[in-house]
Amino acid sequence: MSGETSGIVLSKQDLREVTAFAAACAETVVEVFEADRPGDPRPREAVRTAWEFARGGDRGKSLRDTAWAALKAAKGTDTAAGREAALAAMAAAGAAYLHPLAKATQVKHILGAGAHAARAAELVAGDDRAVGADHVGQAVHRATPGVVDVLERFPAAPEGGGRVGELIRALDAELRR
Repeated sequence: MSGETSGIVLSKQDLREVTAFAAACAETVVEVFEADRPGDPRPREAVRTAWEFARGGDRGKSLRDTAWAALKAAKGTDTAAGREAALAAMAAAGAAYLHPLAKATQVKHILGAGAHAARAAELVAGDDRAVGADHVGQAVHRATPGVVDVLERFPAAPEGGGRVGELIRALDAELRR
C-alpha cells in the first residue's frame, strides 16, 4: 500500500502492528465506558475487531462498522471519562485505516487510542495529569519496534487537539527518542 505522492509505504503487517498497539491501549480503559453505560458492547466490540485484524483477520466492513458504533457510543455517554474510553476504542478499530500520506494528522491513527485512553484514566482520577503521564509511559512500553518504525515514517504529531492532542504529542515524542 503506497501513497501516490507521499513516498510512505505501509504493508498489511505494518497496519496489523499499529492496530495491535492501539487495541492494547484501548482495552485498558474499556471498563471505564462500561461503568458509564453497562450493557453497551460497542466499544468492546471495536477493540475485539481491532484485535481480530491485528491477528490476521480481514480489514473490512466490521472494522469500519465497529469504529463508527464506538463513536456513536461516545456521544451517548454521561461522563467525559466514558466518552474518552469509547473514543479510544473507536481509534483502535480505525488504526487499521492509517493512510500512507506524509501528513502529521495521520499520527492520530497510530497514537489516538493511547492518548484517549490516557485522558480517560486522567478523568477517572479527578483530572490528574500524572495519571495520564503514567498511561503514556505504559503505552511507550507497549509499543513494538514495528510501531515505532511506522511512526517514524510520518511527520511529528500536529499542534492542537486540546488535552488529547497534548497526550498524542507526548506519546509521539517519547516513542521517537
